[in-house]
Amino acid sequence: MCLAPVFIPGATFAQVNHQSRTIVINGQAGQVEIVKIDGRSYADLEALARITNGSLWFKGSSIGLDLPVSVSGPAVDPPPSSVDNSGLSREFMKAGIEAIAGMREWASTLAYATQNGYNVTESWVATYREQASHNVSLAAVAAATGADRNALQLLNNEFEAVREWSNKLVEARKSMNAAKYALSANALRDEPLSQKIIACGRFLAPMFGSGSFQDDASCH
Repeated sequence: MCLAPVFIPGATFAQVNHQSRTIVINGQAGQVEIVKIDGRSYADLEALARITNGSLWFKGSSIGLDLPVSVSGPAVDPPPSSVDNSGLSREFMKAGIEAIAGMREWASTLAYATQNGYNVTESWVATYREQASHNVSLAAVAAATGADRNALQLLNNEFEAVREWSNKLVEARKSMNAAKYALSANALRDEPLSQKIIACGRFLAPMFGSGSFQDDASCH
């Protein structure tokens, strides 16, 4: 038996005493023979090697104990029930913020072009719409928690609202009805659908940044 000192606090022993004690090392437990001499505790190195699946070696006057890199057992994925569904996951937050930014660029560029009488065509608008759709798809892939999926629904609602509004402006341009938006700086902003999009966007951006799901009527 090869012994190594092990200090066990809170105990007083006779000068020499043998006991079998349970020792836990990185989650691995086993029975080890403990010898107490003059108040100090000594453990069997061979038993420690056995508990940790390590190896004990001797070379001249040296004794070595090689332990595995991890003796706590293989890592396993947590069961689905242990996943925290109460907050937004980091990857989803990042994707959601990028999706909101893409929709904002789409809507603001289209509004500027409409108000200033530029030729708004379906092919021109499609570039912004497809990029925004791609960003929303990335957010859907990143959704991992219940809060993520709830927030994704609001994000999809905002995308659909911007797409409806965009189609409306393209049709207005085709029918020569877009001139009214150039006559008043607030004509486009004051429309109910525009107000809904603006309100939902202003709600979603800080919500994604907060890390927790919240709901708002403007996104429904």
